[in-house]
Amino acid sequence: MPRYPAPPNAPAKVRVVTLRIDGQDIGAREDESVLDVAAEHDIRIPTLCYLDGLSTWGGCRMCMVEIAGSPKLLPACSTQVAEGMEITTNSDKLKNYRRMILELLFAERNHVCSVCVSNGHCDLQDLAVECGMDFVRVPYRNAPYEIDSSHDLFRVDHNRCVLCTRCVRVCDEIEGAHTWDIMGRGVECQVITDLNTPWGESDSCTGCGKCVQVCPTGALVKKGTAAGEMEKRDDFLPYLTQMRGNR
Repeated sequence: MPRYPAPPNAPAKVRVVTLRIDGQDIGAREDESVLDVAAEHDIRIPTLCYLDGLSTWGGCRMCMVEIAGSPKLLPACSTQVAEGMEITTNSDKLKNYRRMILELLFAERNHVCSVCVSNGHCDLQDLAVECGMDFVRVPYRNAPYEIDSSHDLFRVDHNRCVLCTRCVRVCDEIEGAHTWDIMGRGVECQVITDLNTPWGESDSCTGCGKCVQVCPTGALVKKGTAAGEMEKRDDFLPYLTQMRGNR
């Protein structure tokens, strides 16, 4: 029988590769990330800035893994799998690396869990427990950051922000408002609304609250919540993937 060419818009075939993660042989599509493949096989890799349904940022560096033949650690969220890869996700080197990242995050800003509205519902706090970070070995900066309560419904506390950019990405990619962005460099970096105007004066904010729901700490919260009362909606995260797929 004659072979007809594939339609011009037909999706390209994705090759299946074989790799090894923590000594386990695994098959995966070559367009998947190391983080996705690990999650599919119940292999835990800590993350902070990553959120399913949003674009990959790779800024927190919590998901770094060792790959045989690579002289440096690589982020699992933005590294695609390849044939023959040998990946280590939980070595002593990685444990020490992740703990140091957490210590630096806690030391950079003022994360006082006992008085935070997200106490008990915070990704940063959960990671500290998971990674065994029971004290900080580096000096705290103790630099004061502003709190913006100008919005009618929400509040932003820059003392709690870890610059994961989840709020920036969800506002841009899901809500389509792009109210949030980043300004500054280094330790002076912070999230801003509408070219650094107070949140309550933003012309682009729709008040949807998506940024509050995806914030991993107590940086973005509902007004009127006391310590430990700010819980995030568990059913909100799968909704991101669906919304992004419909755009």
